[in-house]
Amino acid sequence: MTATPNADTIGLLMDMEMPLLVRFGSTRMLLRDVLAFGAGSVVEFRRSPDEPVELLVNGRVVARATVVVVQGNYGVRITEIANQLDAVGRDVRPAARTIREN
Repeated sequence: MTATPNADTIGLLMDMEMPLLVRFGSTRMLLRDVLAFGAGSVVEFRRSPDEPVELLVNGRVVARATVVVVQGNYGVRITEIANQLDAVGRDVRPAARTIREN
């Protein structure tokens, strides 16, 4: 016998807290570059500040948004809800580069 979700089960899940992560960018770096980080080091992501950020729940992209400031705090304005294809066929952005201050 296969169990099917019912309204009670879904209701229990709706009250679960899930971690929400806002991703501005990601990259892969050599360990030597990471170990060279210091106060003032800058990691540049090859993306425009105008590009939407990604919202992830449990590691999956669920939406895209623009960054806003709300009463002095960062926030996001949802611009797009992700579909199932986003979870499978995401475009991969070019790697970032490290800018060292001399």
